[in-house]
Amino acid sequence: MKTTIQKLSIMVISIIVLGLTNSIAQDTKTDNHTIIINIPEVALLDLELSTSKNISMNFTAPVEAGNSLVPPANNTSLWLNYSSIVTASGADASRSVSVKANATIPGVDIKLTAAADAGAGAGTKGTPVASGLTLTTSDQAIITSVGSCWTDTGISKGHQLTYAVGPTSAATYSNIVSGSNTITVTYTLSDN
Repeated sequence: MKTTIQKLSIMVISIIVLGLTNSIAQDTKTDNHTIIINIPEVALLDLELSTSKNISMNFTAPVEAGNSLVPPANNTSLWLNYSSIVTASGADASRSVSVKANATIPGVDIKLTAAADAGAGAGTKGTPVASGLTLTTSDQAIITSVGSCWTDTGISKGHQLTYAVGPTSAATYSNIVSGSNTITVTYTLSDN
């Protein structure tokens, strides 16, 4: 029995010594660990104006018989700001800004042009549609190729918007009627 206890004691001591040797041997001159960094997908859009986002554009009645309505001056008071973080691939790899109106006015066009980005912020900011567009009740891209970026916020940041209102054509001038028309224009930043 004494030899069994001695053998057992030697075995326990050996295990302890080997265990200590192994645990000490794990430390070296270098070590490492991982960092997990999560980046959320972002799609935020805002319209900026110094006072209100609502604008008024009023035709002027002619003062001489036989003349047409005088269209309002172009409005350049709105700025389009956005922040975007896209996914690595697929449809979410780039975005566009689309615009639509909730209604149109017979005989009258609302034309919209977006200027190039004002230069603040950083990243892959979008490219405006060069010729602008005439608002309809269907979504139309006004800015394309938006990647991960931010335009900065406020007036004089992002894309300046220009609205021009006028008769559609001489052929449709007869469709124009008097009255006040409220049109809601909706901008959407979405995946391509």
